Amino acid sequence: MGKYFGTDGFRGEAGVTITAGHAYKVGRILGDLFGRRRGVKCRAVIGKDTRLSSYMLEYALAAGLTASGADAYILHVTTTPSVSYITRCDGFDIGIMISASHNPYYDNGIKLMNAQGEKMEDGILSVIEDYLDGKTEEVPFASGESIGRTVDYISGRNRYIGHLISLSTCSYKGLRIGIDAANGSAWQIARSVFDALGAKTFCIGDTPNGRNVNDGVGSTDLEKLVNLVKENSLDLGFAFDGDADRCICVDERGEVVTGDEELYICANYLRSRGELSGDKIVCTVMSNGGLIKSLKLKGISCEVCEVGDKNVCDLMNRTGAALGGERSGHVVFSKYETTGDGLVTAIMIMEAVVESKQKLSCLLKGYKSLPQISVNVPVEDKYSVMPVLEAEAEKLQPALGVRLVVRPSGTEKVVRIMAEGEREENCAAACDKLRAIIEA
Repeated sequence: MGKYFGTDGFRGEAGVTITAGHAYKVGRILGDLFGRRRGVKCRAVIGKDTRLSSYMLEYALAAGLTASGADAYILHVTTTPSVSYITRCDGFDIGIMISASHNPYYDNGIKLMNAQGEKMEDGILSVIEDYLDGKTEEVPFASGESIGRTVDYISGRNRYIGHLISLSTCSYKGLRIGIDAANGSAWQIARSVFDALGAKTFCIGDTPNGRNVNDGVGSTDLEKLVNLVKENSLDLGFAFDGDADRCICVDERGEVVTGDEELYICANYLRSRGELSGDKIVCTVMSNGGLIKSLKLKGISCEVCEVGDKNVCDLMNRTGAALGGERSGHVVFSKYETTGDGLVTAIMIMEAVVESKQKLSCLLKGYKSLPQISVNVPVEDKYSVMPVLEAEAEKLQPALGVRLVVRPSGTEKVVRIMAEGEREENCAAACDKLRAIIEA
């Protein structure tokens, strides 16, 4: 990870860690790198979530891009996967999403995508970081007819909605579903899609005001969706995060269905359709060991990678896997997208439910998870403490009979600790030991 760009873009407190000045300079160098230096007119597409600061960063990016001679196409409030889709399908040189995903409203971020709609290459990010730090020469301003322009591109977002609707082969008429849009990017799109497909939708987290994104709602806070499903006797519910690249489900009983369970359901569904290439999927070290064991009994293998949807996508590309994802709800279907898309995940789950004529809970038959505990511990310097934690984890694993994953967050000032084993009390003891080291 670089100084500014972590595992999921340039993220921090808006106006403090990430400012309009940063966004302007990012636009300036991108417009130059993908335009003047290549002898072409750069075309960039920009989307944003509902945070108060997203407008500030959007206009600053557009100003930087156009000042360098690039044309900036504005999607307005939309999802990260939609920016990826439109970048790839409409021939843009760059895709830019303004969002801090599941973080609180006062944070924001800039996610960059290449022409394939995938995360920007590390080499380009290094050039951008050097420019932000003044280590390279200043980018010349465009002049005359070379100056760029902004274009209202709401049609791109509408085309993405059409793409989502086209993925369904079934009618959802008669199904009652809950949608928690996290007061974020999916607040209009999700309802539009599922209404069009015939479902009766019950929505929460659909009144964004710039300051309530992820506030007590969304994929990281499921209590309200659970209550919505139970109180209205819904068939199932879907919770998205701020930029809708992840989805967590709730079944008809109000039980949470994590990304691991979603992978289990979707792997079996794709295999039943003959679409699970090589009978394998990709998951991460944070996935529950029960997923790997349960799928093995079904004749499906798991390739395991480090945390991060970029790592998932890279391994999927290398192995030819059609499905991959993370426990957090980032799920990738390579047939349809080059990145995780919470809405595509929701549609695939709906397809599995409708085609099987079963309740969502029934699709988890044969899945057995291992006890697993995950904790996030705040820390000022998340890297300096890692050597001590890693050494202690090496001792604790055989002593307590647990599997430990300890890593610094790529997006927040926290260390993430995951413990998994046959006994929950041993998992808790391991987490408590490592937490105490950090707090000391």
